[in-house]
Amino acid sequence: MTEAPQRPVGPPVSDADPFAPDALEHPEPLHRALRAAGPVVYLTRYGVHAMARHEEVHAALTDWQRFESGSGVGLANFRHEKPWRPPSLLLEADPPRHDAPRRVLRELLAPPALRRLREQWTAAAESLVGDVVCAETEFDAFTELAGAFPLRVFPDAVGLGPDGRENLLPYGNMAFNAFGPVNDLVEADAHRVGELSAWVNAQCAREALREDGIGARIWAAADRGDLTHEQAPLVVRSLLTAGVDTTVHGLAAALFAFATHPEQWQRLRERPELARVAFDEAVRWQSPVQTFFRTATTDVRIAGVLVPEGSKILMFLGAANRDPARWHDPDRFDLGRDPSGHVGFGMGLHQCVGQHVARLEAEVLLSALARRVERIELIGRPRRHLNNTLRSWASLPVRVHTAV
Repeated sequence: MTEAPQRPVGPPVSDADPFAPDALEHPEPLHRALRAAGPVVYLTRYGVHAMARHEEVHAALTDWQRFESGSGVGLANFRHEKPWRPPSLLLEADPPRHDAPRRVLRELLAPPALRRLREQWTAAAESLVGDVVCAETEFDAFTELAGAFPLRVFPDAVGLGPDGRENLLPYGNMAFNAFGPVNDLVEADAHRVGELSAWVNAQCAREALREDGIGARIWAAADRGDLTHEQAPLVVRSLLTAGVDTTVHGLAAALFAFATHPEQWQRLRERPELARVAFDEAVRWQSPVQTFFRTATTDVRIAGVLVPEGSKILMFLGAANRDPARWHDPDRFDLGRDPSGHVGFGMGLHQCVGQHVARLEAEVLLSALARRVERIELIGRPRRHLNNTLRSWASLPVRVHTAV
């Protein structure tokens, strides 16, 4: 006697709004509720399926054939809606359109290139930490360290000039907000869309980039035929969009973690080789990128739930990174943990191509700080900056006690 085929069942239903201010400020209660509800939950407010458990999120991220990025990684469905700007060739494209841009960037950001940057960035980190710590023992670690360091070294590496770099974080904030619904956060940026987009697009032009930077090498790849000349500025734009905000807020997460877990800071000072592990654990623990969408390319069954072709699927990366089925004591920041397998940088074909650049920035900054500072403590309430996609910061007031 053969078993009857498994019948699809309807998913649990929730009217929760993951883009409401309270949920963006404190996402953990919603994440716990979604994980407890089931492997797939239908969010009635937006008409999307959602996944918050590590197993399902990881599987969807690595299955680009059935869960495509080309229809947009936000709520908007590019099958039916025109994007507000040309789609990213890295985030919002699938093979074959995705292949050449990723191959070029992977080569440009390979270990030999990072080894060349390490010496420069180590010196820049020592200089910045020395200036900040020597000038005052109480300061805003978000603006003075987490925000300042990437905005100093990464645009230099890309080949940007010194003027206008203050536009990078507002542009990134606008771009990541646009992945969510058209709510108050998106409307607040509406008056600057044209201005910020024009500035960023101008920085991606060949003539705006120094000849020794990554941006110029992208254009050189187009000259060789590895890319088209139409693709080159879009690849540079992807670097400037995804390569700043996520690193800034990942560094802020690490500094917040150490200020609230002093025993882990001592562990890092005793074992400075843990600096990269510390950054990955901070990314797991705080998940600067909280959510991304995919679109089902076919009817797909997930744990018995049928998700129809064309459906938008909201993946809660932050919830997956604190799934107790995957991580022991997941709400704790712990340098004794192996954080590999977290989905804070995505996973699979669309995994962040610049993640090793972010790790290098974090390693040199945290190492420079650990050499000079015995203890970091909060001296005020940290403030979040709400964003539809990012777990971002506005302020992180700290006091540091310098090493003798």
